[in-house]
Amino acid sequence: MSSAAISTSTYGSQNDARLDQLHSKLQTLRGVTTDIYDDAERQNRMLDDTNDTFSSLGASLSHSSRRVAHAFGLSSTGGVRQTRIIAYVVGGFLALWITWTTRGFWWGSAQDGV
Repeated sequence: MSSAAISTSTYGSQNDARLDQLHSKLQTLRGVTTDIYDDAERQNRMLDDTNDTFSSLGASLSHSSRRVAHAFGLSSTGGVRQTRIIAYVVGGFLALWITWTTRGFWWGSAQDGV
């Protein structure tokens, strides 16, 4: 065999080896790309689910606020004014303060040895 045929055979086998290396790198790159795509899709689904959850929460809060407004008579159909709610709040704080200041009468004093 001549030296030209041997060098051509050597170059051919080197090219085949390099082609195999390139093919394996392309396969790895394709796998990484597929993994990135799958992760992005998974995150999009999670964001969509979170958006749906928050939309549901917003609707529930809106419904609850309408029910509270209706219960306190704040709806547009008339009823209790804002001053009545303020009176409820002030009365509640006053009741808590009176309870706190008279707790010794109700539960006994620690100094009495009870």
